[in-house]
Amino acid sequence: MENVYLSVIIPAFNEEVRIIKTLETVLEYLKKQKYSYELIVVNDGSADKTAEIVNGFIKYYSNIKLLNNDKNMGKGYCVKKGMLEASGNYLLFSDADLSTPITEVNKLLSFVTKDYSIAIGSRSLKGSEILVHQPFYRELMGKIFNRIIKIMLFKGFIDTQCGFKLFRKETAKQLFTLQKLNGFAFDVEVLYLALKNNYRVKEVPIKWINSSQSKVNAISSSLSMFCDLFKIRNYHRGRH
Repeated sequence: MENVYLSVIIPAFNEEVRIIKTLETVLEYLKKQKYSYELIVVNDGSADKTAEIVNGFIKYYSNIKLLNNDKNMGKGYCVKKGMLEASGNYLLFSDADLSTPITEVNKLLSFVTKDYSIAIGSRSLKGSEILVHQPFYRELMGKIFNRIIKIMLFKGFIDTQCGFKLFRKETAKQLFTLQKLNGFAFDVEVLYLALKNNYRVKEVPIKWINSSQSKVNAISSSLSMFCDLFKIRNYHRGRH
């Protein structure tokens, strides 16, 4: 596609239950905007009908693209794949559960179209609207994780893990080419690389509606993400 203004990348793993509603919601909003867009779904080796459902939409919408992984590779791998494939001037990745409503994208665009290269949604800033909270232990673990990030890697952000981040095209292409992590900690790696490369990043308060169908395991995913922080420092030591 040529002259695409906004690309929306959605990683999807076994999302047959909610992918129809997700695509309908995103398309309904984007069709009302004055800018052009494309929607890229990265199917992460799903064992259900996720790919079949997306292909059903493609029959009617030429600006939807499906990328398939042969096996489950992880959220970070999927977002990277979508970002490097996208052709928009601005590239957004959003979780398939739309915990951050797609309507929040224009908040981020207001910064990235001006003085910032990246805008990230935040659930923890003044002005954030948490309409449905995560379980208390998940919120607590998120706060602990972000404190560890401040000790090990960088400061300046309250919420690194909100699945709603927007990049200028040239910024995304550089950072996601450098990204190595395939798992949930890829957000941290990309922000780490952004700061090392002197990109301006704006943390923006957003609306949040927690999904009870989260695929993040409170124990195993948290341990894996913690270990990934050491990998980030090792992978990119001295990189500018």
